[in-house]
Amino acid sequence: MHNKSRWFLTVGVVVVFCAVIGLLVSNFVGGETKVERRIERLYPLDDPRFTHELGVLLGPPFLAGTQAQALLNGDEIFPPMLAAIRSAKISITFETYIYWSGDIGRAFADALAERARQGVKVHVLLDWVGSAKMDDSLVNHMAQAGVQVERFHPPHWSNLGRLNNRTHRKLLIIDGRLGFTGGVGVAPQWTGSGQDPEHWRDTHFQVQGPVVAQMQSVFIDNWIKVTGDVLHGPDYFPTLAPAGPAFAQMFSSSPSGGSESMQLMYLLAITAASRSIDLSAAYFVPDELTLQALTEALKRGVKLRIVVPGEHIDSDAVRNASRATWGPLLKAGATIAEYEPTMYHCKLLIVDGLLTSVGSTNFDNRSFRLNDEATLNIVDKDFAATQTATFEADLARAQRVSYAQWQGRPAHEKFREWLASVIGSQL
Repeated sequence: MHNKSRWFLTVGVVVVFCAVIGLLVSNFVGGETKVERRIERLYPLDDPRFTHELGVLLGPPFLAGTQAQALLNGDEIFPPMLAAIRSAKISITFETYIYWSGDIGRAFADALAERARQGVKVHVLLDWVGSAKMDDSLVNHMAQAGVQVERFHPPHWSNLGRLNNRTHRKLLIIDGRLGFTGGVGVAPQWTGSGQDPEHWRDTHFQVQGPVVAQMQSVFIDNWIKVTGDVLHGPDYFPTLAPAGPAFAQMFSSSPSGGSESMQLMYLLAITAASRSIDLSAAYFVPDELTLQALTEALKRGVKLRIVVPGEHIDSDAVRNASRATWGPLLKAGATIAEYEPTMYHCKLLIVDGLLTSVGSTNFDNRSFRLNDEATLNIVDKDFAATQTATFEADLARAQRVSYAQWQGRPAHEKFREWLASVIGSQL
C-alpha cells in the first residue's frame, strides 16, 4: 500500500473513531450542566412559598380542584383505563414506555382501534426501545383503524446523538378531561394483583380537574417533537371545572430542555421536609448530592423510610448499584426495606404527610438526566394519608436491612455492587 493510501486510511479510521466517541458521549452524558451544589433549606414544605416557588422556578403552577384516585396493581388499573378509552367521544392521547405483545396489549390495541373507527381522534406515542417487544400486527391493527401511532427516537442518522434519550412517561388522557399516570406499562407483568413474581406490584392514578390540561400539554410536548403537529383546541383542552379538593401540578423533564428539573424538584422537596419522607422506589440509585440531601434530612430529625425491590427485580445491576449506596443512609437512621413477594415497580414520594409525587420518575440518574419523565405533584393531607397507608402495607411485606447487615455482606456482593456502580450514571 502506498504511503498516501495509508495516510488516507489512517485519517479515515481516526474520523470514524472520533465520531463513535462523540456519539457515545452525546448519548451517555446529559447535555446540560449537572446540579452539583446542595440546596439551601429556606422554608418548610408546608409553607405556601414552597409550592409557589416550585411553580415559578420549575413550573407549571399548582392548580386547585384536583381529584386523584390510586389504583393498585393490574386488576384495579387496567379495567378503568380500558373503560375510559371505550367511553371516549372526542380524543385520546396515550404515551407509554413499555408496550409489549400479549393479551393486555391486544386489549388496548382493540379498544383504541374501535374508538378510531368511530371517529375519535386517537394519538399513540410509543418509545422505540420500550415497545421493541410489541408485535407489528398490533401497530398495523391500530393504524389501519385510523389511530396515529408514532415511535419516539427510532434509530435515524438525524438523531444518533439522542438514542439514549427515551420517553419514560406514562400518560393517558381521555377527551382532555380524564387522565391516568403512574408507573404501569402495557405488558403481562402488570396484570393480576401482584400475587406472585410473574405479576408485579405497581400503582397508577386516575386524575380529574384542571391539572388534566397540564397532563395533556406534557403529552403534546413530545408529540410535537416527533411529528411536528400541534394538537390544540377544545378537542384537547376543554374548559375544566374543579373536581376535588387537592392542589396539583404536572411536572415534566427532558434532556432536550430542563433535564435537571426533576432532580431539582426532588431535592427541593427533600430539603423542605420537616417530619417524614416515605419513598417507594423501583430503581433507587441516588447520586452523591441526593444522598447528601437525604442524610441531612435524617440529621435534622426527619424520618426516612424507603421500599425498594428485593430479589425479584428485572435488573440485578440496578439492585447492586442501589445497595452500594445504602451505607450513609442506614448509618444515619434510615429504614430501607426490600419488597419480597414480587417485583416492586412503584414510584411514589410522600413528604411530611402533605406532598405526594407520583408518576414515571425513578430515583436514579436515568430518570433525572437521560429520560423524558412526568410526575404529578399533589398537595393534600387526605390523599397523602391514603398513600401513606398503602406505603405502610408494602413496608410490612418487605424485609428491612440493618446497617450491621449491610456492613457484613459478603465480599463477592460488595464486588458486584462496585462493578454496577461503575455504570451507575446509566441506571
